[in-house]
Amino acid sequence: MPQAVTVARAQGLFNLVGGLWPVLSLRTFEAVYGAKTDRWLQRTNGALLAATGISLLLAEPSAEGMRHARRVGVGSALTFLAADLVYVPLRRIPATYLLDAA
Repeated sequence: MPQAVTVARAQGLFNLVGGLWPVLSLRTFEAVYGAKTDRWLQRTNGALLAATGISLLLAEPSAEGMRHARRVGVGSALTFLAADLVYVPLRRIPATYLLDAA
């Protein structure tokens, strides 16, 4: 179980920092990921990702807490992976989004 807690905390921190980035500095986020037309959407997605990160960081280190963290972590990761794999080939978002997929 210590490994599950470590993974949950690491993904939680990654999601929190990555989610807050467009909320706190959309200018630097766009410098890496390209200019956005729907800036409100970037901030909204960022805030949702940050909330997911907080959930992972605060998950109880019990068996049930780690099952919950796993569901939240895998669900959010698969959602962003699907978006990256669909919208990068369509050229709706730049290939730099595949860094998250990795």
